[in-house]
Amino acid sequence: MITSRRMAAVDRNAAALGVPLRALMESSGNAVARRVRELTTPGDAVTLVCGRGNNGGDGLVAARFLDDREVTVKLLGRPESITTEIARANWAALEAAGIDAESVTDSRAFDLDDPDLIVDAMLGTGITGALREPTASAARAINDSAAPVLAVDVPSGVDADTGATPGGVVEAEHVVTFHDLKPGLAEHADVTVADIGIPAAAEELVGPGDVAVLGAGGSRKGDSGRTFVIGGGPYTGAPALAAGASLSAGADLAFVACPASVFEPIAGYSEDLIVQSYGDDSEPTDHLTPEHVPDLVDTAERHDDTVILGPGLGRHPETEEAARQFLAEFSGTAVVDADALPLVPEVDTDADLVLTPNRSELAELGGPDADDLVAHADEIRALAVDLGHTILAKGAVDVITDGESVRRCRAGTPGMTVGGTGDTLAGVVAALLARAEPFEAACVGSYVNGRAAEMLDRGDGLRATELQETIPTALQGGDDE
Repeated sequence: MITSRRMAAVDRNAAALGVPLRALMESSGNAVARRVRELTTPGDAVTLVCGRGNNGGDGLVAARFLDDREVTVKLLGRPESITTEIARANWAALEAAGIDAESVTDSRAFDLDDPDLIVDAMLGTGITGALREPTASAARAINDSAAPVLAVDVPSGVDADTGATPGGVVEAEHVVTFHDLKPGLAEHADVTVADIGIPAAAEELVGPGDVAVLGAGGSRKGDSGRTFVIGGGPYTGAPALAAGASLSAGADLAFVACPASVFEPIAGYSEDLIVQSYGDDSEPTDHLTPEHVPDLVDTAERHDDTVILGPGLGRHPETEEAARQFLAEFSGTAVVDADALPLVPEVDTDADLVLTPNRSELAELGGPDADDLVAHADEIRALAVDLGHTILAKGAVDVITDGESVRRCRAGTPGMTVGGTGDTLAGVVAALLARAEPFEAACVGSYVNGRAAEMLDRGDGLRATELQETIPTALQGGDDE
């Protein structure tokens, strides 16, 4: 089954793969016409009631394939108010072909006559809530008719994801839906699932559709989340890159908790970062130790921060013990990267983790040691099941899995082998965790980070700091095809 939100993403991904929405509408309309022919005989009267969106467009296409039936098309609204370009084009094609088509501008004048079959192409999977005029009046007229009804994708008024009917619904005996069954139709007696030519890659590959359905961040300060980077010590650039990338990806605030010995260089990278040192001035420390952990856990949980644990952290024995302790005590959401990754299998934690290993780090976690991650996707999925966390395995093609679903992301450039791009990825994923579940955040974060590099078009001269300039555009879907 596929939800309406996921279906919208798959449609957009298909377009990015070279299968335009106009071609998909042509296939959908043809599928509707095939089902109409199965339910009627030549010469039968068929009335198609079409809305002003793409669901209506499917009905308009179907009408062109029914030249051996007595076809009438009723558009709910004026042609100039059709909401999509492809649906408008199909209305124009219908008119040019001389097919009986009329616009209904007054719902009180809606009249079905006496057809042998009614096609409900008013509202599609993306519409929820009670029916409004003129759809409500049209639905009542359809239900009052003695003719059987074929609904396009879902009966108008039915929530495609839940099956709920909050106010008015077309009582359709038959449904033709596209690509996959919608959850809200699971109990319907007669549903035909039509293959409309969407390639499998549109579901498997993360693409612009996944970004488009993500949704915007909050409108008030704090709604878009705070990231809390615990890192630094032997390295200073990594935590700064992760924190900066999280801001570029929409986080409202980015904090870096680091040893006192590296406070000044990290604070000097950007005025946008809030840098907090642990360890007091009398005994400055150059690495994370277990005594720092209680305050870090308290800070992260009190402010509902998304933690990024690992960038530049180092592998001092005390640091590793502190990282284990943090993971064991923390119950929020975290992205675990770099030096903290090998510790995850040793710890029982209530936290929701997204792990972002490169090839060697994946092997340290217990996964396959391979250049071609896609060929070993089943092993990576099994590792995610064993660990109980989402894995975003970084490679020429990223593999993302939560142990149930597996996606691939091929966005990016060869220049991303430069140091620091993994830190920016961690920051992007952390920011997205404020508005998405871990698996979705990992998928979209992988795409956005790679797309940001593609937009720079730097070849082998890419620098990780530059990604922060194009991450916002990539996340907004700019220049995505």
